[in-house]
Amino acid sequence: MNYYELESKVLEWADEKGLLAPENYPKQFMKLDEEKGELSGSILKGKREKEKDGFGDVMVTLIILATQRGLNLTECLELAYNEIADRKGTMIDGSFVKDE
Repeated sequence: MNYYELESKVLEWADEKGLLAPENYPKQFMKLDEEKGELSGSILKGKREKEKDGFGDVMVTLIILATQRGLNLTECLELAYNEIADRKGTMIDGSFVKDE
């Protein structure tokens, strides 16, 4: 499946479970933090399979949260990419620091 098919399946699943109600966004936001923490643990412990699952879980929670907030995650990604596309900067200690 491609990304759009998967996103559609995630939203269909979330709708069936009653997760898309906009008023549920605070709990979904907490779920995102939980999944992000699990991903962090997997990366730091070098557990590659759990890391792959963790990235997927973070994406699922982001798709649901964006939808609850009336946003399309693909549009959000496009907006962010357009902001960084021509950004100039320097790598400092493993982090990209944008020019002012």
